[in-house]
Amino acid sequence: MEKLAVYPGSFDPITNGHLDIIRRGLRFFDRLIILIAYNPNKSGLFSIEERMDMIRTVIGADPRVTIDSSPGLMVHYAKEKGAQVILRGLRALSDFEYEFQMALINRRLDRDIETVFLMTGYKWFYTSSNLIKEAASHGGSVRGLVPDIVLQRLEEKYESQFTKGRKG
Repeated sequence: MEKLAVYPGSFDPITNGHLDIIRRGLRFFDRLIILIAYNPNKSGLFSIEERMDMIRTVIGADPRVTIDSSPGLMVHYAKEKGAQVILRGLRALSDFEYEFQMALINRRLDRDIETVFLMTGYKWFYTSSNLIKEAASHGGSVRGLVPDIVLQRLEEKYESQFTKGRKG
């Protein structure tokens, strides 16, 4: 039986920490769905399409990886796709409480779907999409923390933002 996992996140933007979890997750699972989970009532820095495009560019044509998006409950999405596992990455202890609560509610919603946690690699322990965006928005270098295509897109986004601010 094929082992399929769903790796959900906002991926706004995808970081090298996310890529670490994806690469390592593929050692345990035959296929992985990278699910851009989103709340339609919130706006991110990058649109869903931009996020999907960046992930496709970074992942390449790996047939074991599918990229998708969904506004619904990830446990329902996982069941619909036939996944047995929700894969989550953990960084610091602060992640654990939230992730533990999510795993418990998902388990209550569907006992057939397990949550598996992978600790991020030590190089990415303090890397998060929010910190990346904050640093980049103030002109800080995030080189080496995100793939090159993401770095380029961040620079374009924030340059455009600063340009608009100067014109107004």
